[in-house]
Amino acid sequence: MCLAIPGKLLSISGQRDETFRQGKVSFGGITKEVNLSMVPDAQVGDYVLVHVGVAIGKVDQEEARQTFEYLKMMGEVDEIVNNEKTDK
Repeated sequence: MCLAIPGKLLSISGQRDETFRQGKVSFGGITKEVNLSMVPDAQVGDYVLVHVGVAIGKVDQEEARQTFEYLKMMGEVDEIVNNEKTDK
């Protein structure tokens, strides 16, 4: 199953042109660099849904919190943390 994980956009770290932007997103303490091309209106502080390194949409803070809680209950957050540790 493919999931989009909610995270908070901490910074916009690169912009090649008006379309291609990158940013740092926090997923409960884990920070990843993501592609922001599909959410051109995303600003620092927004919550975005990220799938395979690409932000695919914006969500409000409460929806992001609820989704993250559901992922924790399913054990998916642990998988993200473990993958982060093995990637290093």
